[in-house]
Amino acid sequence: MPLPYGTRSVSDAPTIAHAQFSIGDVVRHRLLEFRGVVFDVDPVFANSEEWYDAIPADVRPRRDQPFYHLLAENADSTYVAYVSQQNLEHDESEEPIEHPAISGLFDEFHDGRYALKREHRH
Repeated sequence: MPLPYGTRSVSDAPTIAHAQFSIGDVVRHRLLEFRGVVFDVDPVFANSEEWYDAIPADVRPRRDQPFYHLLAENADSTYVAYVSQQNLEHDESEEPIEHPAISGLFDEFHDGRYALKREHRH
């Protein structure tokens, strides 16, 4: 039996990508030398086309995966990064991130992760 106009079947629904990392997790980039703390998660790519197109095609990540907003650091500076799930892994160093914005979002660093301040919890 055909579906009414504008109705989608379950098989038409987008695949749900499950986030491997949570807000407060400390992660490191698999290819580049930086690490950071997750402060937001997009279930799929949600940045500009200009940003996406600036990534070389041979290393451009898929759009249909979680992307993470990080308070990041490398040997030279701190910054905000937007990184695909495929390019991240848990940081096992158990060292805190030295980013000036951390104290505005997180309370404490314990057991390798940050606790979100109460006023930022839903």
